[in-house]
Amino acid sequence: MMLSKKIITMKKLFLSLVLMAVTTSYSQELNLPVFTQYLADNPFILSPAYAGIGDNLRIRANGLTQWVGIKDAPENQSIYADFRVLDRSGVGLSLYNDSNGDTRQTGAKVSFAHHLILDYYTEQYLSFGLSYNFNSFRIDLDKKTDLGDIGITDDRYTSNNNFDISALYRNRRFYASFNANNVLKKNTNRYRGVEPNLLSNYQVYTGYVFKAPENNRVEYEPSVFYQYFASDKRSTTDFNFKYRQYNRYEDYYWVGVSYRFLNDQFPKPLALGPMAGFMKSKFYFAYSYQAMFNGLGTYNSGTHVVTIGFDFLASISNCPCTQSPVHD
Repeated sequence: MMLSKKIITMKKLFLSLVLMAVTTSYSQELNLPVFTQYLADNPFILSPAYAGIGDNLRIRANGLTQWVGIKDAPENQSIYADFRVLDRSGVGLSLYNDSNGDTRQTGAKVSFAHHLILDYYTEQYLSFGLSYNFNSFRIDLDKKTDLGDIGITDDRYTSNNNFDISALYRNRRFYASFNANNVLKKNTNRYRGVEPNLLSNYQVYTGYVFKAPENNRVEYEPSVFYQYFASDKRSTTDFNFKYRQYNRYEDYYWVGVSYRFLNDQFPKPLALGPMAGFMKSKFYFAYSYQAMFNGLGTYNSGTHVVTIGFDFLASISNCPCTQSPVHD
């Protein structure tokens, strides 16, 4: 009986250490978790340069539950909206709420993008985007917690302002974007080294949409997403593949798979999982699952992401640089 209790205690201690290592290493403050939300036909999640590309006011709401089965595991809810203004510009707004153990953060991003035609006949376009970020972060002691044991007896609160910049190049069905997120350093006077002050991360997202030669309503889309964290100089890469099929009414469904790994541990997977979604009469739904292969994989049943969306106010742009790159 005593041996069983010791084993359980050791497991809890190991789990706590792993959670602390992951949280400290990646510091989710202002670096919200990026799993497969961007693959739910909404790359605006990654890059403000995508704002206003398309013929609709596009709204996407995401619910993410990470490490299902672990108490107080990270959860995230977010909503994204973007639409075109004038012929060559777009604006966007995102709101989010994120919890990770005893930490809570909420925030918003306001984005602007401008789109240029490099060559009309070969369909080459260049876009630039800018986001202003506001983030509110606090340690939450409203519920029972053990943080008092280390001298924290009240809610700790701070707010941050930052910026993202991005560029996007498109050539027919090829796309490539570069994003620099949280380009300003954070003031950490109130935490004295508990959290890093360098929160910048850099992302590259690229892919190509192939038309099936035997069926013009079928598309194949391989893509790669790379992200680098300046605080600990580690990076991850996603290899993704999607199959999409349309009907005569421009509704469609898609299925895909995503494979993520730490670049210093390739080819060992960090996460792997399927995903699927559909668009029906401007209503959008998608679901993705990721099984984790790190130290926490034994203790949880994976990460689940649900996306629900609507497209409103359809209008065709006079400028091809703001027309959707999907299914032209």
